[in-house]
Amino acid sequence: MADYDPIDLSSHYNAGVSVLPEQVPASQPQLGLITMRGLPFGVGEDSERCYVALAETEVVRVEVGVPVRRLIIAHRQLRCPPTEISALGGHVADYRFHLRGGPTISVPIRQRFEIEMLPAEWGKLPYLAVPDRYDELYPLTGLYWQSGLRQRESFQVMAREFYLWVWENPYPDLELAAVEFECRDQPLLIGAVTAGLADEHPFVRTPAVPVIIATTGEQRPLDIKVDRGVSSYVRPLPGGDGDAIAAWGMRQGTDSYAEIAAIPSATIEVSADGEVLGRARWSEIQQGRTVPGAAVTFRAEDPGRNWVHVRVLDDATGRPVPCRVRFSSPSGVPFQPHGHHNYVNSNIGSWHVDVGGDVRLGDVTYAYIDGTCQGWLPRGEAVAEVARGFEYLPLRERVHIEPGQRELTLNLSRWTDMASQGWYSGDSHVHFLSTPGAHLEQQGEDLRVVNLLQSQWGSLFTNTEDFAGRVSATPGGDYLTYTGQENRQHILGHLVLWGLTEPVMPWCSDGADEAEIGGPLESTLADWADRCHAQGGTVVIPHLPRPNGEPAVLITTGRADAAEWLSLWPEEQEEVYYRTLNCGYRLPLVGGTDKMDCWLPVGLYRTYAHLDGEFSYAAWCAAVRAGRTFLSGGPMLSLRVDGHEIGDTVNLNGPGTVQVEAEAQSIFPLEALEIVVGGRVVAAATPADGQISPLNRLALSEPIRVAGHTWIAARCRGAGDGHLDQFRRPIIAHTSPVYIGGQDEWLCRDDRGAEYLQKLIEGGLAYVQGARSHYPPGHVTHHHDHGDHQQFLEAPFHEALAALRARYPNLR
Repeated sequence: MADYDPIDLSSHYNAGVSVLPEQVPASQPQLGLITMRGLPFGVGEDSERCYVALAETEVVRVEVGVPVRRLIIAHRQLRCPPTEISALGGHVADYRFHLRGGPTISVPIRQRFEIEMLPAEWGKLPYLAVPDRYDELYPLTGLYWQSGLRQRESFQVMAREFYLWVWENPYPDLELAAVEFECRDQPLLIGAVTAGLADEHPFVRTPAVPVIIATTGEQRPLDIKVDRGVSSYVRPLPGGDGDAIAAWGMRQGTDSYAEIAAIPSATIEVSADGEVLGRARWSEIQQGRTVPGAAVTFRAEDPGRNWVHVRVLDDATGRPVPCRVRFSSPSGVPFQPHGHHNYVNSNIGSWHVDVGGDVRLGDVTYAYIDGTCQGWLPRGEAVAEVARGFEYLPLRERVHIEPGQRELTLNLSRWTDMASQGWYSGDSHVHFLSTPGAHLEQQGEDLRVVNLLQSQWGSLFTNTEDFAGRVSATPGGDYLTYTGQENRQHILGHLVLWGLTEPVMPWCSDGADEAEIGGPLESTLADWADRCHAQGGTVVIPHLPRPNGEPAVLITTGRADAAEWLSLWPEEQEEVYYRTLNCGYRLPLVGGTDKMDCWLPVGLYRTYAHLDGEFSYAAWCAAVRAGRTFLSGGPMLSLRVDGHEIGDTVNLNGPGTVQVEAEAQSIFPLEALEIVVGGRVVAAATPADGQISPLNRLALSEPIRVAGHTWIAARCRGAGDGHLDQFRRPIIAHTSPVYIGGQDEWLCRDDRGAEYLQKLIEGGLAYVQGARSHYPPGHVTHHHDHGDHQQFLEAPFHEALAALRARYPNLR
């Protein structure tokens, strides 16, 4: 026997589609045997006689003659009083249900309760009837994503043609002989009636629950259809704990899951690339049984859930500590704190969109909290993961949630306190976060400084409202955010400006995709650097070595205070940086993320700067300029040369031997600690076989022979494939140099490196002279007061060539 059976109304049809208001529906009305909310309904096939229309005092009696549990009526008002006040609750009709051998039950049909007008107006859905369609998901890609609507993922669907109202038979064993429809006040339209024969409510009344979906064969993106209910997107689950570092991400596994709400008779269908992999009835899945199919297996995971208040406490202080958290079932189904995403944008990249408060690593999403949060957790076993930067031991703990439990406390332990040793961490390069968002995330990652950068991306200007010309500190002043700028040009290069008291404009220049399409070359990096220095700011060459049209100018003229590594081009960046040092240019090293989306934690690459006095933003920047830095993608790194610290100069004018001591420690496994002299590895330490401990440590102390003026740095790298951010950056650390040579004059030389710098400068000058777009002379005024714009643009390149040739007279 069918679960639902349409009632034949054909003998009562008296109206066609012309009775519908002209503006609704926009598409052709559905005729014949149709489906609404997954249920079958019979509408007339003749567009001129397909509905039952009732005017005032009109009565229609429809014979039924079968026992029914429920009757589902598709109806709508055709007209109602002009105002909500006069219409609401109006007595539109009476529906009478005649039970054979039992009573006649009369139900008043009221405006906005059991029936409503169409077209549907937002916020005016009826209280006791539902639209003829379930809510839907936006397409995963395409227009809706580009416009930002896709971030909502789902949207409320208004009625297409009818509202569906359900009458529940209080005597389900008695036959429903007939139903009478009597119009009382305003005209109405009955499109179809269906008998509900199954022992279930025809519409979803239970919340969605997770369903694990396991497929065989090649892993492909899955689509899911629920004919009598709703589903979320299908989301992949992580691949289990394995060797992954707790709270630092996991890769995608073989299983997926979806949140499904359906009625027992619903069919769940899973497909991939249009190929149906398997189907199952919701009643089977809902009962907790594993339902196998030809190529797919379904398993509901619904042990119940509690609303739990969570506190993460610092072991040392006993107080809540800002951190990054993830909660899940043992299968990996996420239960993130309320107000945070379970999946950041459901596995779709989100450049500039929805950045802040959440981050994903690999295939899992984490929430930043202030040390407390609340939300649903599954009863029974659950998995909690907590991290706070590189100086705390990451936590992965299996907890048990009892049925009545409302509180959960977790503890996080610091293994080192770099700030107590004078080392303060900072991210050189962050975009799109708000200032409060930066404070939340930097505290969650124990990152003391965030350089939040306003910039331009064509016609998009970002973080304009965050610029204040001063530092923004958390209460107590322990965590600082300063909004500076990244000024950018696609050929000449990018420049990060810290500590500005007023903007340096134009932010970007020379056309797409940094400045506006078709835009002219208005400024040079050297001009931007000079105006930053005039304000007491700090100039950093970002993401060395690209773009490289003008960075060589900044280096050779002393305008660059530091260079930043992102490890996007690791071999090229290393070669260019080492060659720059070998040419005799002191260039401190900083670490930053260039964060522009949720797939990268702030401070994943960070700068540690050593301060001799109190912590402040100005002191931190001064330490960077002095070269007292190391960059870290996880490890803590130290270096001493004959007792001298990073950034110092060891006075040794000729050949000799220096004692080098270095140490690396990390929450991530380490592969090697190396000493680099003049760009060559001269000593290394590797792990002992079978080394296991919560912290990975490598150290060495060796005499190193040097020939004369040079530089020494320490570097280390982690074992494995690296981090699980979107760039899969390696786990590394690298110090700025200790310089070997005269205190007043450091004469490290590299003739081939100088030739490379000269070619870069000449290339940038050639572009300025022969390829840039420009206005005719006298056609515009510029941001500067130089009388000749072409001379203004060329001047720093000529200055750089003169300075380089003065240092290297043999250059041609």
